Amino acid sequence: MSKISRFFKGGGSAASKGRGGPSPQEALARLRETEEMLSKKQEYLETRIERELAIARQHGTKNRRAALQALKRKKRYEKQLSQIDGTLSTIEFQREALENSHTNTEVLKNMGYAAQAMKKVHENMDLNKIDDLMQDITEQQDVAQEISDAISNRATFGDEFDEDELMAELEELEQEELNKGMRDVRLPSVPSTSLPSHPGKLPACHFTFLIIKPCSSTRRRAEDEDEMKKLAAWAS
Repeated sequence: MSKISRFFKGGGSAASKGRGGPSPQEALARLRETEEMLSKKQEYLETRIERELAIARQHGTKNRRAALQALKRKKRYEKQLSQIDGTLSTIEFQREALENSHTNTEVLKNMGYAAQAMKKVHENMDLNKIDDLMQDITEQQDVAQEISDAISNRATFGDEFDEDELMAELEELEQEELNKGMRDVRLPSVPSTSLPSHPGKLPACHFTFLIIKPCSSTRRRAEDEDEMKKLAAWAS
């Protein structure tokens, strides 16, 4: 029995008959077998057409009757070849449609499996619990941010004092330093000799002593004041 006979007379397996029809895989396999068979038939017809042409050329006008018979056979073979071309196009279209349908069926089946799996996963999930969990997460993030802000702020460690009291104490210290500086100043001794009647004729040594001492004390006081100002600026 030929392949096409088995295809149209039902050469399917008992399992497919028991299910009431072939599976998509079985139908696709049958279609591919039919395509293969028709392709071989095409090759056979093309060979016969070439042979009949050769016969027609061989006889030509010498044996017109034989040449005409060969051309008639060639025409029949060409007609069969054209019919096979149309059949192959139809089978190819049907096979592609079946393949697409099978693909869509598998896709839908897998999507159904995925939907069932998602449903099973979501069975143990409570939306209210999820909302509570998200609120807890938000609160803990806020607490963590507050802790980070508290740690990053500069710690004062009791550095908050009354600035007026500090300034008063600083002024007292400054006054003590000035008093101490005044105590360290040594006044010149009274000369034993009588002073000249004209001030411009004072001894050079006495004149120099009287001028330098006050200048040194004034410069020291100015330096002390600068130090006090720097100390006040640092304390504030």
